[in-house]
Amino acid sequence: MQASSEKEDLNQVIRDHAEWLAAQLHAQRENIFPPNAAKVMRKFTSGEAAALLGVNDSYLRKLHLEGKGPSPETTAGNRRLYSAEDLLNLRIMLEKTARRPGDYIPGRREGDHLQVIGVMNFKGGSGKTTTAAHLAQRLALSGYRVLAIDLDPQASLTALHGVQPEIDLTDGGTLYDAIRYDDPAAITDVIRKTYIPGLDLIPGNLELMEFEHDTPRALAQGNAGLFFFRVRDALAQVEADYDVVVIDCPPQLGFLTMSALSAATGVLVTIHPEMLDVMSMSQFLRMTADLMDVIAESGADMKHDWMRYLLTRYEPTDAPQNRMTAFLRTMYGEKVLNAPMLKSTAISDAGLTKQTLYEVDRSSFTRSTYDRALESINAVNDEIAALIQKTWGRA
Repeated sequence: MQASSEKEDLNQVIRDHAEWLAAQLHAQRENIFPPNAAKVMRKFTSGEAAALLGVNDSYLRKLHLEGKGPSPETTAGNRRLYSAEDLLNLRIMLEKTARRPGDYIPGRREGDHLQVIGVMNFKGGSGKTTTAAHLAQRLALSGYRVLAIDLDPQASLTALHGVQPEIDLTDGGTLYDAIRYDDPAAITDVIRKTYIPGLDLIPGNLELMEFEHDTPRALAQGNAGLFFFRVRDALAQVEADYDVVVIDCPPQLGFLTMSALSAATGVLVTIHPEMLDVMSMSQFLRMTADLMDVIAESGADMKHDWMRYLLTRYEPTDAPQNRMTAFLRTMYGEKVLNAPMLKSTAISDAGLTKQTLYEVDRSSFTRSTYDRALESINAVNDEIAALIQKTWGRA
């Protein structure tokens, strides 16, 4: 058989594949979310609403019967459904008569500093974006004012929140606009409201890679200054507007990651408890430490309020994973979060429709599958929320 002498133009093949894939993704989005439609948050049952508010369902029913607070939607079966806006209004009402300040609105008070959480790892499949998305949404639904920043050029966090980078961000609109060296924009110009009250988003796309290309040139020309403070200085413009910032960091140790680390007050490292992933994390930690030394020598304060490891895609029945988990807990002790994020078809299937567990309809899964996954996610996020409260000096 004679081999073909025809050769493909690799550049053209890649370009054709990229355009075809973008078109298919756009068609899929329009199928799920028709043109001119916007993502909306699903409504919560009275039990879910009560759990989010930290009250009994019977107390919530009593408020409804007495006409206090917003009126929930009532179904034909007399079930009460609360919107995310209803929950926020209930929080505001309940906080006015709370026994202690912060019982229903747990965010910052006078003297509390902004919490900036960098979620990072440079190995794919570690659950970094899944973690960042669920953390940001859970904190917002719990009454915090949250800003989620997608610093990953792959922009998965952006897509999860209903923004398609290659379609909706053709003329900028990422954090790059606010941290670029030539004529940076105000960070308020790139902040978007989301469909969840209390959660704002700065989306990402491939444009973020420009910062990786610009910084070496600026350093060579002596124009970069303290480049690692670019993210911190941009956030200072809106510091008073938020309680927590959640940054989905790039999957590499570049200039964007260094700038995010310099801005962070807390660092969350996601890790899949398998040998190859742990070996990769060893290299990641060593390189991160070397980079932080360089930044510290340049005058940055690299002290953080906390750093934790989060075990992701954890399977309790997997014996090798259990051994690796025990190994990590023995080495790092309390630096490993008590709650792992379980591997679940509910989480992965929700992602297929660009949703989180908080957005997807529970009826889409078997009850045990959904409840088990949600319990795991909530345990992780509430443990991080407890770290935030501890940092502010509260139990």
